[in-house]
Amino acid sequence: MLTVRPSVPEDIPAQRELWKLAFGDSDSYIDNFYNTYYRPERVVVLEEGGAVRSMTAWFDTTFVVPGQGEYRAAYLYAVATHPDCRGQGLAGKLLAGADEYFRSLGIPAVTTVPAEPSLHNFFGANGFRECFRVLGTYLERRELEQVSLPPLGLFRPATPEEYGRVREEFLKDIPHISYPADALAYQAGCCALGDGGLFVGDTPPGPACLCAERADEALVIFKEFLCPRQSSLRETARIWQDFPRIAPAQRWELRQPRPQRDCVGVNKNLGKFGMLKCLDPALEKGWDWDTIGYLGLAFD
Repeated sequence: MLTVRPSVPEDIPAQRELWKLAFGDSDSYIDNFYNTYYRPERVVVLEEGGAVRSMTAWFDTTFVVPGQGEYRAAYLYAVATHPDCRGQGLAGKLLAGADEYFRSLGIPAVTTVPAEPSLHNFFGANGFRECFRVLGTYLERRELEQVSLPPLGLFRPATPEEYGRVREEFLKDIPHISYPADALAYQAGCCALGDGGLFVGDTPPGPACLCAERADEALVIFKEFLCPRQSSLRETARIWQDFPRIAPAQRWELRQPRPQRDCVGVNKNLGKFGMLKCLDPALEKGWDWDTIGYLGLAFD
């Protein structure tokens, strides 16, 4: 018999095993989730014959739609099925059961960021639609070295609370996902595993924030780089000059909600990123599916 239910603390060993089998993450990475964000009700499991076969964690976020409202939204994360049980439709049953759980909590929306392109089809078959996009900008260290401008040195480490305040001020006019402080604390922990972090700064045009997470020795991903549109390429270049100080690398990937003037290496095809499922018919009807929303911090 299959049962979908909120987890209990006794499920943690099985959850950790599934997580590692599915994603290959280190113990320290998994520890960060259980130390900063985990509560039993924040993981939903599918149980068969008394054994956990599939699971998903979820972040309690807010879908902010300017001029329309703010909606509680469950962001699905670490959706995993035991390798021995794949191909049996368990993940779809898990998502359906999770929907019922979220409805019982009065949550009208569910979001997720598929881990790879093929999974967009899987989530699409389970009621999700494309909604969130991200603009990828790439910057090489050699490009910075060709610019003889001193860095502004504006960025400083930020607490999750401070980062969240700056982030919300920047995104107030954009449909977006808002993260609570404990979710941002989880992200900060992920960043710290690779000498990254959350940063804020006061640039000439206004406040800015960025989230730096190391991918490998050469690449740092700014999972979010929120900076006001610059008045000149010179000011932009001086902000970029601070990147080697706060996140040393040979290459940086900058993820942003919208293009900035004179960006280097902008990929103008925003592509697929995050998906949305509306559990409330009123939200489904009220949301303009031609609108591009911003999810930002994919916990990838």
